[in-house]
Amino acid sequence: MAEVPKVYLLRGDDEAHIAELLAGFKANLGDASLSDLNTTRFESDSIDLEALRANCLTVPFLAARRLVILEKGRQVLSQLNTADQAKFLQIIDQLPETTALIIVIEDQQVRRKRELSWENERRYAWLLDWLAAHPEDGYLADCALPDDYEMPAWVQKRAQQNGGEFRPDAAQLLATYVGNNTLRANQEVEKLLTYVNGQRPVTAEDVMLLTAQDQEGNIFTLVDALGGRDGQRAMAQFRILLESNEILDLTGMIYRQFRLLIQAREILDEGGDSRQIQQELHVLSFIAEKLTSQARQFSMAQLLAIYARLLAIDEAIKTGEMPGDVAFELFIAELTR
Repeated sequence: MAEVPKVYLLRGDDEAHIAELLAGFKANLGDASLSDLNTTRFESDSIDLEALRANCLTVPFLAARRLVILEKGRQVLSQLNTADQAKFLQIIDQLPETTALIIVIEDQQVRRKRELSWENERRYAWLLDWLAAHPEDGYLADCALPDDYEMPAWVQKRAQQNGGEFRPDAAQLLATYVGNNTLRANQEVEKLLTYVNGQRPVTAEDVMLLTAQDQEGNIFTLVDALGGRDGQRAMAQFRILLESNEILDLTGMIYRQFRLLIQAREILDEGGDSRQIQQELHVLSFIAEKLTSQARQFSMAQLLAIYARLLAIDEAIKTGEMPGDVAFELFIAELTR
């Protein structure tokens, strides 16, 4: 029996958490120069199994272990046919204890019939079956993004880890601006803590001063234009947002907005109002009022169709099927014609 696992699956969409775990693995190798020498990354959408085998069998240089990191694990694993799956399992069965194979599987949790499940789990279920049969050799770390309502607590905890403090209303306001984008939230927390320089807790006024509000405002403007079938205005707002955001960050912002609108529409359909939206979605009052106004521009069927289309766009961008700006421009054109 191995003293420590040889195969690590890091599964989820919380890139900040995954990055921290990978940094921890590298730190455990010791000296930084040696850790680089003893780390191999496979970053393409496909895998050369013989190259993987060779790297896994390489003896570490002046260190107890070496790391072999397989990025884009979901794409890679889902492309393997039955014969290649068998070869992959043979490689991990033969892993020496001096090698840690880390597989990063980008996936996200979805709620179906009030139960959470991983959206793409079936694509790599064969590897999960191996993991279940070899618990002493493998370890699964689930790294799902927090829910929106968990983000204020996440902000306060991260501030404490960095030696600072956020007032509760400041944490909630920052969460309103960044959603559950933990990478951006972490950057904003560090920036705000630097601003107050440990002299006092971060306040809501600090967040309003230093965290760009125009991005959130433009998201609402974009959704208003989509709801009003104003293609020209929607396209203009999209391009403004694209100037200051990476396409995948922008995808997440729009995706989150429509997820909130679906929840708001459900509350309205059940006879609720903006006050109930504020309470159930854990948002500030002015955000609840905006969500109420916007949700009334769409039927639930329209929102669900838009949400499904956004999921398809996200998949197309991540797999390289279509450039992100083109995918969104087509989406806007289809929705506003």
